[in-house]
Amino acid sequence: MTRKAVTVAEMETDNGNKGVLRAAIAGCGSIAQVHAACLDRQKGVKLAAVCDIREERAQGLGEQYGAKVYTSFEKMLQEEDFQVLHICTPHYLHVPMAETALAKGLHVFMEKPPAMTYGEYARLKEAEDRAEGQLGLCFQNRYNPGTLQAKKLMEQGIPGKVKGGRALVSWSRNKEYYTESGWRGSLKTEGGGVLINQAVHSLDLLTLFLGKPVKADAVMANHHLKDIVEVEDMMEAFIRYENGVEGCFYATTAYCTNMPPIIELHCENMNLRIEEMRAACFDFEGRELTGENFPTTRTEQKEGMGKSYWGAGHLDCITDYYRALKEGKKIPLGIPQVKNTIDLMLAVYESARTGNEIELAH
Repeated sequence: MTRKAVTVAEMETDNGNKGVLRAAIAGCGSIAQVHAACLDRQKGVKLAAVCDIREERAQGLGEQYGAKVYTSFEKMLQEEDFQVLHICTPHYLHVPMAETALAKGLHVFMEKPPAMTYGEYARLKEAEDRAEGQLGLCFQNRYNPGTLQAKKLMEQGIPGKVKGGRALVSWSRNKEYYTESGWRGSLKTEGGGVLINQAVHSLDLLTLFLGKPVKADAVMANHHLKDIVEVEDMMEAFIRYENGVEGCFYATTAYCTNMPPIIELHCENMNLRIEEMRAACFDFEGRELTGENFPTTRTEQKEGMGKSYWGAGHLDCITDYYRALKEGKKIPLGIPQVKNTIDLMLAVYESARTGNEIELAH
């Protein structure tokens, strides 16, 4: 089905002002604060409404940005005039809300994860196929300076062919993080732990550079909150990719603090590492390669929003999405662009739960 992207010229606010896209946010937790701040910096975009079942959270965000406040998602859809919905709710609401909004003709920008199960994933793709609105996914770490710099280096051929890769995430999540949320820690409402909630961005970057995954062999464990949550705090996976490259993935939330994720590519000429906001090249003895031969390893700094280890790509990711809507173009980051990551995430969980190596269907 050919989608019709609604342009700014076709938009009209309830005040009769043409050229303004009106947005709404469902879910007013910490990540919604980042989305609202990004929307506030978009020309031709107005945050019209916010919604949360906790009225005090919706009220706080609404007052800060001059948006109308709702405690009912259904009521906001029925009463408010807007064109783009940002979904910042708990995981189990992502797909149902996206289905409802897309069926109503809205554009949707969704926080991770796109889906918790194969069934939800199929429903989301079906809803997108039927929709005229465009479904954008927030994989903001693709816009981090280090990621962009690594892509540039690879395009220039400086590191050489990728021979393997690894991703390492070491974060900390305590008991209160789960018990005070009302939904985290439950397979039914969160869908999983460290992989689906924290480390999916690192899995995405590993796959962005290594290609199409074909097999996954994984194990998971709950080391430090056994009597508190149902979900894993450790996930380890060995991944085979279509081009013969192999990747290793390790993520934990049982560490004592939150450290920047590391993505490292072992290439023909050197090792290329993405850590924090920079990409750096190392020889095979571990010495960083610097000087005039590596001018592109120096990265510009970007303003981060939210927690520092979330990266600094939210503003660019959201700006890119709205630029496409305004220009009537196809959005740059939706299901087709992150299909490999979603397929791999679900396969890793299946492998860890069954104890079998899983071959991905394509």
